[in-house]
Amino acid sequence: MTDDILGRRAGRQEGVIVAWQLIGDGMSRGAVRYRVRELRELHDGVYVTGHAPVTRRQRWWAAALTAPGRAVSHASAGAAFGFRPWEGAFEVVTTAGTGGPRRRPGLLVCRSLTLAGNTTLLDGLPITTAARALADLAPSLDDIELARAVREALRLRVTTCARIQAMLLAANGCNRSARLAELAARYAHLPIARARSDPEAHGVELFAAARVVLPRVNARIAGEEADLSWEHARHIVELDGPDFHRFPDEDLRKQRVWEHAGWTVARLPTEDVYRWPERLFAAAAPALTAHIVRPASP
Repeated sequence: MTDDILGRRAGRQEGVIVAWQLIGDGMSRGAVRYRVRELRELHDGVYVTGHAPVTRRQRWWAAALTAPGRAVSHASAGAAFGFRPWEGAFEVVTTAGTGGPRRRPGLLVCRSLTLAGNTTLLDGLPITTAARALADLAPSLDDIELARAVREALRLRVTTCARIQAMLLAANGCNRSARLAELAARYAHLPIARARSDPEAHGVELFAAARVVLPRVNARIAGEEADLSWEHARHIVELDGPDFHRFPDEDLRKQRVWEHAGWTVARLPTEDVYRWPERLFAAAAPALTAHIVRPASP
């Protein structure tokens, strides 16, 4: 029976088991001590089964299970959701309560009075919502870093502008980031969720800030998906990341298909979107200067 209890827990938690859960499942303290005696201990009372190297997901699970009611948060949550990569020497969790952060080996424990309603499960992992993680991270990020994190969260569809705005309305002072609120309002009507990469999303943001006609994002043209396109001008801008150099033949094949269908195509390295945005506007110039033909009034 004890093997069944341990196996079920390990199967649901990436191979991570914790003493307080096993006791709650009906195992005696003596049985728990006996069963974990040869397992690797990641935190006090938290163990991992097997002999393979510990994965990042196991580290998140182990951190969340150090005590009941804890949730992966801040930089760890950003990494788990995928909108802000982070490799630290410790994981961050938040629990309900008051007081400042407390450091333990491999762990930073934060406390919050507004955690209720701001947690969720990510493939079973207790974690703060992506909107709350953005609010928690905002004070430590500069404007460029925060904007990119928000775009990535929207692009990956782990949150929405409406969820961010609702979270901020209910937040207390330390989590009510004015910069995050401004970004949520700015991005609310932009097609960022259609972007396949942040350069595409940031490109749309730059066009919106310049108050020019916005492109369609990843629309299918002649059967092929184009990064940014303006139908009124029959013009496409392809943003070439590292994969362009790995698969140039495929990208050029798509370009020939579009050109055969009567479209013009400009190509731009993704790095230029950040470093030289004027080059993005130059690549899009045929669409930005073209006259938009609207149907005549009846």
